[in-house]
Parts: sequence; C-alpha cells; structure tokens
Amino acid sequence: MKMKVGNTTITDGKLFLIAGPCVIESEKLLFKIAETIIKIAHQNNIPFILKSSYDKANRLSYKSYRGVGLKKGLKILSRIKNALKIPVLSDIHCKEEIKPAAEVLDVIQIPALLCRQTDLLINVGKTGRAINIKKGQFLAPTDMIHLVEKVRSTGNNKIIITERGTSFGYHNLVSDMRSIAIMKRFGYPVVYDASHSAQLPGAGGGKSAGQREMIPVLARAAVAAGADGVFLEVHPQPNKALCDGHNSLPLTALPSLIATLVRISRVCGSTILSFPGRWLS
Repeated sequence: MKMKVGNTTITDGKLFLIAGPCVIESEKLLFKIAETIIKIAHQNNIPFILKSSYDKANRLSYKSYRGVGLKKGLKILSRIKNALKIPVLSDIHCKEEIKPAAEVLDVIQIPALLCRQTDLLINVGKTGRAINIKKGQFLAPTDMIHLVEKVRSTGNNKIIITERGTSFGYHNLVSDMRSIAIMKRFGYPVVYDASHSAQLPGAGGGKSAGQREMIPVLARAAVAAGADGVFLEVHPQPNKALCDGHNSLPLTALPSLIATLVRISRVCGSTILSFPGRWLS
C-alpha cells in the first residue's frame, strides 16, 4: 500500500500521524501548533497531515463554537499548507462545500455522522483527492466496505478509513480493536482516532465531555492492534479549547506519546493479519 497525499507519502508498515486542533480558532494558533507537530513528526521520521475543521456543523448545541467558516478557514489552511509545506485535512458537510474544499485540501474528511450519505461520498470521490471516511458510531466495521465501494465507484482509490469508537449506551463510546484488523482487510490504510474515541458524546450538558487521560491508552492499544495511522486532536491549553477540549491531548504530551507509538509500531508492525475464513458474506 502506497498513497501520495500532497507532498507526503503514506506507506504500508510505517506509522503516520493526522493531528491538530479540533477547529480553527485563529491562524496564529494553528500555525504555532502545526510548527510544533512538524518538529515532533520529523524527530520520529513519520509522515504528518495537519487536521483542523473550518466548521463543525454537527455540534450538539447551536450555541457552541463552530469555527471560522468555509471561506476564511480554507484561506488559513492554504496559507499554512504553502508556508510549512505540509498536507492539510478538514471535513465537509454538504455538496456545496466540495468544490472549494478540493481546491485546498489534500485530504477531504467525511464526518462519522455523515458517512452513509451516498451523494456526498460519490461527489467527494470524483475530486480525486484522498478521502478519509470516519466510521459512524452506529456502524459495524464490516459495513464500511459499502462506503468504500461508493468512493471506489468513482475510480478514486485514495481512501483512508478511520475508527472512532462505537456507541455504548448513552454518553459513552467503546473501542473494539478487532475493527482495525477487520477493516484492514479492505486493502486501505486504517487510522485510529484516539481523541474522539475518548469522547463522552453529549455528556457535558449540551456539549460533549471526554476522558483525555485515556487517549494514550487507546492509541497504544490501536497501534499494537495494527493501525496504520493515528488521529489526534491536540491543543496547547485543552481546558481553554473552543471545541472538544475534554478529549484533546495537551500539546506538551505529544512528543512522548508519538515516540512510544513509533516503538510499538516497529515491534508489532501494521501489516494485514491473516485469519481463516471470510470476513464478508
């Protein structure tokens, strides 16, 4: 498996990182975070894709901060992408956003809550950009093959699949690490979102809460299970973050976690495991 994403190449057997703050709060802050993560990625010799949302359209309360918006957000991402020479990722929410987003983004992300939207997947696939499909909290890992096929039907094979936990009663998520092995059988890189898997959806009274102390625990388990990449939301001051602070990793904790994950990846590898029987009926 080899995938070109902007000026970065994702290769089978080499861990890669998707990281950044949940939303764009300001250009200055995002630039500072990106510069810090670049240094950490270079020190550990791993590919890095900057993520941050220009708009979080699926927040629980209309009072919650959503971001700087499509037009301003894409301008910020474009400037940082060109200045720092890194690929950028953000999520889209409707067909109208696809064309302007594809002009800037190296990876277009389909949010978990929109992952089954056929027209969205097909139109995004037609852009030729890399597509990161986040697995809905309501889906079995075997269901993801049907979403992959929607994008693949456009001739676009630059597909990434991201696991982000499964609904476990109200206000809770659980991660079944078997899903990583199952989805890797589809032949595309599988990423583990350790930040949103530590989220407690809606538990904060109109907003999500989270257990950020569990992010390293879940990330280590996922890499040991064979995840090709890790998705992390990071912030210099998570308690002051305007979105998802409860499940954001402090930026100062990132160097030691990445170093640990790289060591685990070298020991365990990220190859597709071979099991008897068929995964799909």
